[in-house]
Amino acid sequence: MEPIDWLSRLLDIIPVKGRAEHRCFFAAPWRLDNALSGAGEIPYHVILAGSAVLEGVDGQPSRTLKAGDILLLTRGPAHVLHDGGGRPASPIRQRVGPTLTIDENDGRGERLDMLCGRFIFSAAHERLLHDYLPPRLVVSAPEHAAATARPGARAQLANLVGLMRSESGEENLGGKAMLAALSTALFTLALRLASEDKDAPGGLLALAGHPRLAGALAAIFEDPGHPWTLPELAGLCGMSRATFIRQFQRSLGRSAVDLLTDVRMTAAANALRATATPIAAIGEDAGYQSDAAFQRAFKQHMGVTPAQYRRQVEQGS
Repeated sequence: MEPIDWLSRLLDIIPVKGRAEHRCFFAAPWRLDNALSGAGEIPYHVILAGSAVLEGVDGQPSRTLKAGDILLLTRGPAHVLHDGGGRPASPIRQRVGPTLTIDENDGRGERLDMLCGRFIFSAAHERLLHDYLPPRLVVSAPEHAAATARPGARAQLANLVGLMRSESGEENLGGKAMLAALSTALFTLALRLASEDKDAPGGLLALAGHPRLAGALAAIFEDPGHPWTLPELAGLCGMSRATFIRQFQRSLGRSAVDLLTDVRMTAAANALRATATPIAAIGEDAGYQSDAAFQRAFKQHMGVTPAQYRRQVEQGS
């Protein structure tokens, strides 16, 4: 197997496609109510100019978003964005364009320019994304970062957002396809930038930013079928077994065994859906020494046996 970084491997086993859907030009007072997302969807909002207040979601406090902020709500909750002034909102009207829908109002206060869309993936992959990414992720790539920041994810993301602003503001040939491709790249770059921040928000992103634990994360994603043991993973990090277990749990919020099992099961489910490979061979590729061990692990994780899962996929259920 060729070496592959953890994020590339994650997006290999969980393909994510982006979709830009709305460009919002609001003036205060305004309020935008967003419904609960469907299975396999992560809504995103990019503040191009102005500011917006995200009301508290899932027990988290409200947060003011400023120009350059990119918000991902990984569990797709219903959420509200508004201008923060507390006045009754001006009605929103919409017009459908060739690339996305334009939302506007007749307010006279501070102006907002915001791009909204979704990241879409198979609902069968929700567990790995929901359990290992923070429920609310905000990364910042203000427009000036492209010119002033040192080369890296922040400057790249600022450049990408600039392209999205341009494509969503004009009616270019292939504009819808271009925005979809840029939105897909937005997901990868947002996770890359978040993992590089010294105050990574948790989960895989905090683990990736840990100076010693990142080696175990890379190993698990690069070769999940290897018969990893806790002492072996601890050795990759230069830690004792006990220290590794404690620090891994503290950073990720789950154990290394949990992560390894989830990666293995996701890869195995993909193989069951996409290939006719015998179940025993899929289990062996996933790191299980016997078919019985794989059958038990898969049923415990997915709620059905591998054969039942494959049958459900074939029947479209």
